[in-house]
Amino acid sequence: MPRTSKIIGLSVAGVLTLLVLFIVLIVTFDWNRARPWINQRVSDATGRHFAIQGDLIVTWRKPDAPQTSWARWIPWPHVSAADIVLGNPDWAPADTSMAAIRQLDITLNPWPLLQHKIVLSDLEADRPQLVLLRSKDAANNWTFKSGGPSDWEFRPEKIVIRKGSIQLDDAIQKINARADIDTLDPANGTNYGIGWNVKGSFNKADINGEGKAGGVLSLQDESRPYPLEANVRVGKMHIAVKGTLTKPQDLAALDLQLTLSGDSMAHLLPLIGVVLPETPPFSTSGHLIGKLDRNRSNWIYDKFKGQVGSSDIGGTLEYQSQQPRPLLKGEVVSNLLRFEDLGPLIGADSNASKERRGAEERQPSGKVLPVKEFDTASWGSIDADVRLTAHRVVKEKDLPITDIQADLHLKDKVLSLTPLNFGMAGGNLASTIHLDGREPKMKSELKLSARHIRIQQLFPRLAATQTSFGEINGDAALSATGNSVAAMLASSNGELKTVINHGAISKLLLEEMGLNIGNVVVSKLFGDKQVRLNCMAGDFTVASGLMQARTFTLDTEDALINITGNVNLAQEQLDLTINPRSKGLRIISLRSPLYVTGPFNNPDIGVDKGILALKAGGAVLLGVIAPVAAILPLINMSGEQQTDCANLLQEVQQKPTAPPPGKTRPRATGK
Repeated sequence: MPRTSKIIGLSVAGVLTLLVLFIVLIVTFDWNRARPWINQRVSDATGRHFAIQGDLIVTWRKPDAPQTSWARWIPWPHVSAADIVLGNPDWAPADTSMAAIRQLDITLNPWPLLQHKIVLSDLEADRPQLVLLRSKDAANNWTFKSGGPSDWEFRPEKIVIRKGSIQLDDAIQKINARADIDTLDPANGTNYGIGWNVKGSFNKADINGEGKAGGVLSLQDESRPYPLEANVRVGKMHIAVKGTLTKPQDLAALDLQLTLSGDSMAHLLPLIGVVLPETPPFSTSGHLIGKLDRNRSNWIYDKFKGQVGSSDIGGTLEYQSQQPRPLLKGEVVSNLLRFEDLGPLIGADSNASKERRGAEERQPSGKVLPVKEFDTASWGSIDADVRLTAHRVVKEKDLPITDIQADLHLKDKVLSLTPLNFGMAGGNLASTIHLDGREPKMKSELKLSARHIRIQQLFPRLAATQTSFGEINGDAALSATGNSVAAMLASSNGELKTVINHGAISKLLLEEMGLNIGNVVVSKLFGDKQVRLNCMAGDFTVASGLMQARTFTLDTEDALINITGNVNLAQEQLDLTINPRSKGLRIISLRSPLYVTGPFNNPDIGVDKGILALKAGGAVLLGVIAPVAAILPLINMSGEQQTDCANLLQEVQQKPTAPPPGKTRPRATGK
């Protein structure tokens, strides 16, 4: 037994001696000798050049956190490494690094290593620099070669960053920006732990901004919301947020007050990933709530308010990430909508307006129909189900639109407005629009119905004596292919029919309508006086952008006016002949057909000079024979003609039709 005890005692002493020698070796070991081995192992693991170029020092410290039993007697290693660099992949510019740290200090809790966990109780980085690169062919320097998922779990418990920076050079998104990051002094009594500022460019627009966030240590605390605050400008775009992030590690929920402003909502696409329409300059502010998990996210911009151009907007929008496409749904309401603020939706605003909102396209001189193309490629990135309501609509000259209601649906690159309705002048305009963007040339279909639009309410600034209480009714059905309003109308096929029963025509009325062509025509036919309108009926066919009049007749108290010819929507040319036929025995001064020809933006209105010459020549000849007969060629000798408006309107009462998009309707032969 004594011999056994002696052997055990020697064994214990040997173990203790080895342990002491091991501890002495670790404490006194020159860790700089291990740098080549460490550098090589990390380089092999990452596929990049890695080097600790300065001193590598390991010291031993008493644990900061209380430990139980005998573990409190074991010191923790504190590692200090200077001048660390991590290189870039081969395709990056030579002699550049992805990351560099002047000084890195970490304290390692050794006990979790037994469970394949790397727990750093402290991590302090002095002047860390991170440079992220992405080339035009989508290669990036933040993707490393992988040997499969690791069994190790990494968890820092406290991080301090001293004067760090992150540089992003992205050739695809056209971003070149740098953010400087620094730990804030907690003695200032703030809830924020780090501050940052950013400068650079995005798609040739200047970036500058600043912000604050909670301390990195608080990222581990799921019980406390993580504070965030940022104020960033990208060109004319301004983004400001302030709020909290719940469970930061899982990005569980964001609760922010968000303010957005810019020159067009369409420019938000690269920032928020949501397709929005072209608009005038805008600003909005609301409550942004985000719920995120690994498989999907849900964002609600709740009870936002703002301005778009001179119009107010408000409402709630919800964004849901789902397959195969995310969904945007909700409601947008405007109490006062200015009609000109709708122009950018189809490129119908002026070139000066386009320049203010940063649009690249310009309307060519001489073109009236908007040539801006719809970006149908981006339609495939999202689905939408949004209701749009405007309670009051105003125009530079009063336009009695009482409200607009539109249900917008976008699914698999097919945009539908079902319906798009306007309350107007005691009546309504009801329409449905389908735009199919699945093919290179967009297919479009339009059906429109105008009912009970009262002339008196349509032009309320006219005195009651200037017009009567007649109504306008009409229908249209068109189909087309093309990616702009101009292209669609140039290829359109279908029919348009319109009817007016009773009313009045005058220069004042036409000036109010802004119809300069009609104003000149009426002046040439009737002078400056007001002319009573019994009825008007128009029946047009449209084939490959050529709009032809099958019936276009005005029945006035003085004359029956027939209009023939066509309107070329592709070339934006007018070619119309206006034939007045007087009623009864009336002296009509040089009454002859009128011709409206030329481009939309500058048409020519004149009379047939040959007919005028014949009439003038006849007057001279008769004047020689008998002066009393000199006025006979200028007198309409036809008998009293009373047009039956009911028969006239019968021709246009059938509903218009249109062939499927891409199919051509045969052109009318005329009447």
